[in-house]
Amino acid sequence: MILVGVDLGGPHFDRGLEELGLLAQTAGFKVADRVSCKRRAPDPALFVGSGKAEEIRMLAQSTGASEVLFDQALSPAQQRNLERELGLPVNDRTLLILQIFAQRARSHEGKLQVELARLQYLSTRLVRRWTHLERQSGGIGMRGGPGETQIELDRRMINDAVKRTKERLEKVKKQRATQRRQRERREAFTISLVGYTNAGKSSIFNALVKARAYAADQLFATLDTTTRQLYLGEAGRSVSLSDTVGFIRDLPHGLVDAFAATLQEAADADLLLHVVDASNPAHLEQIASVMGVLKDIGADQVPQILVFNKLDAMDPASLPLTLSDSMELGGQSVPRIFVSALNGSGLPDLRSLLSSVVLAERPVDALPDDERDLTGAQDMPPGMGTM
Repeated sequence: MILVGVDLGGPHFDRGLEELGLLAQTAGFKVADRVSCKRRAPDPALFVGSGKAEEIRMLAQSTGASEVLFDQALSPAQQRNLERELGLPVNDRTLLILQIFAQRARSHEGKLQVELARLQYLSTRLVRRWTHLERQSGGIGMRGGPGETQIELDRRMINDAVKRTKERLEKVKKQRATQRRQRERREAFTISLVGYTNAGKSSIFNALVKARAYAADQLFATLDTTTRQLYLGEAGRSVSLSDTVGFIRDLPHGLVDAFAATLQEAADADLLLHVVDASNPAHLEQIASVMGVLKDIGADQVPQILVFNKLDAMDPASLPLTLSDSMELGGQSVPRIFVSALNGSGLPDLRSLLSSVVLAERPVDALPDDERDLTGAQDMPPGMGTM
């Protein structure tokens, strides 16, 4: 596979195409080479222009690559023109992320969400993209030119599938809404882990609640939301902790819309633990990307704690003087804490900080007697009784 990136003057251009390469490896592809160029604006027909397209074609021939992957989203016409010019399948970042999500989704809900996003993406590609459309003939009394009848059939089939999938997802949303109402009646304090993909959310989740959620050093290791009870000894009660899907720059809007039911957990949370890969040189840009998605789903006003993870992997010259301070985020000062999910550094301080937030929200003495008796019944440290 040949990776292609075009610098259009934006803030996120990665000359080494490192993130796209990681995405390709996550999807199971082998990267043969990388090509980058700089343009003021995309070429309307080929995105990169005819000269660069010829360079990519020659490179693919010399390396034996069987596919070309662009870091930016391609229009259906650009994708079709490039395939004709290069003689190879051409795909973009959006389709690659969809493919990864399809591979990783495990729950019924997750599979429905990915299927909806995939169908919505395909609906934009019905511009006589497939060769079988050319076999349709037009003429007097026909609906239009070559391919129009088949396009209409394809569009109708996709629209019907989108409708069915949305109806099934609506049932899932209602189930989640019922679960949220039950938590609200119990006045449970809810915390959601959010952050850029591969920042270590699942590792922190496992460390805090002693769970075994899948965690790996790869992009989008977790797609399905997992919720557990977290006992906070200093607060004398349990809270609900959810691990959510990771974000990424230029996350396709179709995926944001499709995962609305899952991402609603973050929007309805009382507190967000915004996990950041402190060892990544681009962590500030990743924070901005996460904040953009949070704004899209209406969760940007939920209180946050910045959890700078991977303290163990940081450059010694960049190590913080203190593990707990504050940082400006969205024009406000928010608490920040440095931790390592790998060796446990900073996790006790994180628990203490969470306890103080929960107590400030609602002291234990203010809890109803029945809830106070049940507080901490799950995930309680060995040998500790209820309060």
